[in-house]
Amino acid sequence: MEYSNNTMFVRYRLLTKLVSMWKHNELLEKIDSMPYEMYPRNQKPKGRCCIHKERAVIKYKTMAMLGFTMQDEVNEMDSLSSYVERMYKRDGVSLQDGVVLHVMDEACSSCVKTNYEVSNLCRGCVARPCYTNCPKNAIYYDKEGKAHIDHDKCISCGKCHQVCPYHAIIYMPIPCEEACPVKAISKDEYGVEHIDPEKCIYCGKCLNACPFGAIFDKCEVFDVLKDIRKEKKVIAMVAPAVLAQFGKPIEQVYGALKAIGFSDIVEVAYGAEETIRREAEELKEKIEEGQPFMTTSCCPAYVNLAKKHIPDLVKYVSSTGSPMHYTAIYAKEKFGEDCKTVFIAPCASKKAEGGLDKNVDYVWTFRELNSVIQGMGIDIESTMPYTPEEHASRDAHNFAKTTGVFTAVKNYIGEAELEGVVIADLHKKNIAMLRAYAKTGKCPGKLVEVMSCPGGCITGPCACSEGGEATRRFEAEVKKK
Repeated sequence: MEYSNNTMFVRYRLLTKLVSMWKHNELLEKIDSMPYEMYPRNQKPKGRCCIHKERAVIKYKTMAMLGFTMQDEVNEMDSLSSYVERMYKRDGVSLQDGVVLHVMDEACSSCVKTNYEVSNLCRGCVARPCYTNCPKNAIYYDKEGKAHIDHDKCISCGKCHQVCPYHAIIYMPIPCEEACPVKAISKDEYGVEHIDPEKCIYCGKCLNACPFGAIFDKCEVFDVLKDIRKEKKVIAMVAPAVLAQFGKPIEQVYGALKAIGFSDIVEVAYGAEETIRREAEELKEKIEEGQPFMTTSCCPAYVNLAKKHIPDLVKYVSSTGSPMHYTAIYAKEKFGEDCKTVFIAPCASKKAEGGLDKNVDYVWTFRELNSVIQGMGIDIESTMPYTPEEHASRDAHNFAKTTGVFTAVKNYIGEAELEGVVIADLHKKNIAMLRAYAKTGKCPGKLVEVMSCPGGCITGPCACSEGGEATRRFEAEVKKK
């Protein structure tokens, strides 16, 4: 499988190991020894100060895989097996204040404490623009005339960096802060990053940005496996982006889900049909009423962006539910209210949306699914192929890629000349564009499709394949629909 960096590989290798223990009923018995097995006494630390730090980080990452945060820790001396016992007893994951993304502070300790530093390129020039332009008098000089920054005074405004004629002052970004498009992440007085739930839109960009793997999303893997082991009716609702993920025929991937123990599978593209119909009707109504434009509502990261950061935009956001929402309603109607629904997607923000939807019991990511498949020892190619009973159009499956929602709505309306705007990737520039639409009430199109991720859901932060490879896989599979 393709992961964007080694921290992701380590994280999901850890989850794979835990799932394997679960399968063999060894989780409670063996989990306490796992940090020592992964970092034995004679092994050198990899990037951290000592082997004890490495083991502590593994402990907290394991807690996250079990569905806990550091706020759940009452006593530092509590063993991992005690958390397994708590996991067995609980009824679902409930993170404090509805938090979906959280930072394991033991792992968050090695990033720079300041953004600017003077390099050895400094020539000690007479002009000294760094000194004269610093608003806090944070620049001082040594005996050789070389500039230095007093980090107790520095406010990281960047003016010295901008004016240095030799480009001797370098900017050192803090990766998670740099990746966050809404400034929801910041350091506390101890240098540990924290995510503000009032600002966070759960886009998941920080997950892959953190070089130390310190940021985690809410994990419900073992809660689902518990229900499967109890022989409850557990239904997998699989997002259309699955076509881009595993490099195997989709019927084999569904066969792997059946091998895990899911009772049945519903393609979320089936629910997308209802989203297409409702969104198309709503768009026609809004245009007739004189509203200048309407935006899509499928991406929960975008919906959270509007609610938390651009309130003037909310009135333009479609009130139509997402494909997950309508699929979950359908699943509860078909399989009974007592069934457990598990939405599987490449997205962290769906964990936030799922937590607010009474018909969605759990949310997994594709990376978590891949770890479960590997931990269970399932060979996708050898599984019995399975085809869900429900079928959906190619337009519905195309929801997973950029332009997919707009094209589906346009085709349903039957208006070939319908003007639209497609925004793929919620970075700062695109957010500024959305602010302008909200402020002026003007937009170059009638329907604005907004996706948090470049390329759409197929390149989500928790996907198993990336970029062009994901697009090629998806296009090849969707042609079969």
